[in-house]
Amino acid sequence: MIDPLSMSAVMAFLGAVSAGMANESGRRLSEAVGGMVARVAGREVPAPAGQAEREAVARILVAEARRNPGQAQVLGSLMSGLPDDGVVDGPAPQLLRAPVRFFTDRKEALALLRKEAARKADGRPRLAVVFGPEGFGSSEVPAYFGAQESGRYPDGTLYADLRGASAGTAPTAAVLLRDFLLKLHVAAEHIPPATEDRAERFRTLLSGRRLLVVLDHAQSAAQVRPLITGAPGVFTIVVARRPLTGLDAVPVPVGPLADRDARRLLSQLVTKQTLAAAKATLPGVLERCAGSPLALRAMVPYLAVPVPGAGGGGEPVRSVTEDLYRQLSPELARLYRMASLRPWPALTAAPVAAAAGVSEEAAGRMLAELAERQLLEELADVRFRFRPAIRAHAVEAAAREDGLARCAAAVARTVEYYVRFAVRADFAALRERPHVDPLFDELGPGDYEDEGAAIGALTAELGNLVESVLAAEEFGDFNTACRGTEALWAVQLKAGRHEAVLPALRAGARAAERHLPGTAMAGRMHTQLAFALMETPSCYGEAERELELAADAEARAGHLRGQATVIESLGLLRLRQWRFAAALESFDAAGRVLDGIAATDRDARHLPRARALLERHRGRALRGLGRFAPARQRLDAALDFFRALDTTEPYNEARVLTDRAETERDAGDYAAALRLVDEAAPLLGGQKAAIHLDYLDVIRRQCLAGQA
Repeated sequence: MIDPLSMSAVMAFLGAVSAGMANESGRRLSEAVGGMVARVAGREVPAPAGQAEREAVARILVAEARRNPGQAQVLGSLMSGLPDDGVVDGPAPQLLRAPVRFFTDRKEALALLRKEAARKADGRPRLAVVFGPEGFGSSEVPAYFGAQESGRYPDGTLYADLRGASAGTAPTAAVLLRDFLLKLHVAAEHIPPATEDRAERFRTLLSGRRLLVVLDHAQSAAQVRPLITGAPGVFTIVVARRPLTGLDAVPVPVGPLADRDARRLLSQLVTKQTLAAAKATLPGVLERCAGSPLALRAMVPYLAVPVPGAGGGGEPVRSVTEDLYRQLSPELARLYRMASLRPWPALTAAPVAAAAGVSEEAAGRMLAELAERQLLEELADVRFRFRPAIRAHAVEAAAREDGLARCAAAVARTVEYYVRFAVRADFAALRERPHVDPLFDELGPGDYEDEGAAIGALTAELGNLVESVLAAEEFGDFNTACRGTEALWAVQLKAGRHEAVLPALRAGARAAERHLPGTAMAGRMHTQLAFALMETPSCYGEAERELELAADAEARAGHLRGQATVIESLGLLRLRQWRFAAALESFDAAGRVLDGIAATDRDARHLPRARALLERHRGRALRGLGRFAPARQRLDAALDFFRALDTTEPYNEARVLTDRAETERDAGDYAAALRLVDEAAPLLGGQKAAIHLDYLDVIRRQCLAGQA
């Protein structure tokens, strides 16, 4: 409902604007709202970062609309231009994996889940926490339940593995919500930047659905709480090693199998003849495995053959892992140890080959053998992963048998593999971007079909690339940490994986600040981190500090063009913050830095275009300040440059025309704004710029509403 006199309607509008900040339309609409608020209040008002701030802004707008009918019409026209919600039709997500074929016991656990799923809706979330030690099958319980009860959830299943490669890389609620919204067919550019807005969008989408959500390997209640909904048709099952305090959930303990159930599982896994032949060794195996389904499966090949040193006592998964380890060939045992030295999210043949010093073909064969022996989990696309307890055993074995120096060398080889891979893929994805580290020019772009394929390769390995940067920093290889971070720019910029790369970006900025201060690399590291932080309104203050550090580093390095670019970026951030006067000061300061570049400097050829872009940004800041006449002058100067015969740039010409249309809209000349929209649209159509065309439609709707 478009009612500029209603607090609830204006609050909903502001919430939608905040939620749309991940895309161009949302950011530009927010900028327009900020200018309106400043004009109404007679002062700049900070952009709202949360519900309380949005309510304060809504009170300002509604009070003026009730006092001034003309302002009510202007606000109503702005509210009429909200873009669509970005949800497209698609099949119901089916993300829960199939359960293991042989599943025994767990009747009590399944009964508890069925009871919670079937209870009468009363407003409380349908929520259960399945918990138990590693290797005892707690993750299998919801998989089996989901397969049995699939008819209860016609709108699909959502599944997320919350286990991080390390404590610093466990997926945050923001990352998990983004992934779930994508699976629910929300376009990436319509996913809100703030966690609370993502959670609200998630709950809204699920409100009328019947759906099962499984959150596996949860580490804390805080990690899962934003993903819990009270929708009556949604059942959320959390899997953890222990009960999670702070969640009002049904506890579902999963303990060891009784001997009779352990025997039943073995009877399903082997033939009757094999089980009969193992009559003498079976009691020892059952004692050794202590009711762990994982340990029982791993011991199947050794049922009829006593394992040397085997006996009862100790943690069963660890004990059985040691038994299995003793059966490995020296070469296979060494690869098992070398692959475990960092918590890589996924193992593939090439980096493991680098770690172990074997051929890629041999590494692939040995990874498959380790999975067959239950020492690795096999994932999709010929990828593998350690279970935490088994990796802990491998790390201890490496420390005991290989020593610190050899282990460190293996990690360094793995990190080098990932960094060289990332450098080539990043170069292929962004060929025109200037690089700081010389390795980019040395290696050149990777052999990919197109930019999208390079981005896809980076995204597929993103967890490992982040871990490689963290490893380089931890091992004191700060140049490599920065190099690996620089190679994340394409996946950060084009794939929008800002939250996922944040741990690496922070590591790169730390490494540069401590060990490469006052260099172009330090400037690049702080800039990359700032751009990621700029995607989240609650992080604007930190982003501003990073940009200031980047500008200082570029200045100390004598890199004027880089310094000007960073200061310009600081101005763009201030536009998002609705700090229009400060933004104008930043753009003026960037212009003064550009003035210091000599005509003989290698960057001099870029100066006319850089100055035209600054003119455009000055025009935007002036519009936010309500100074429409000088805003038009600045924008027209930029337009002249992008229209010139020797520098024709249809895309940027259309962008400036869009700025001019916004200026006329804000000034109340809707007819002039519509003419400018009509002039810009054909230029953008030729550029396949769908997002920007969508925003032109927003302006058109606003102007038509203003004329009504």
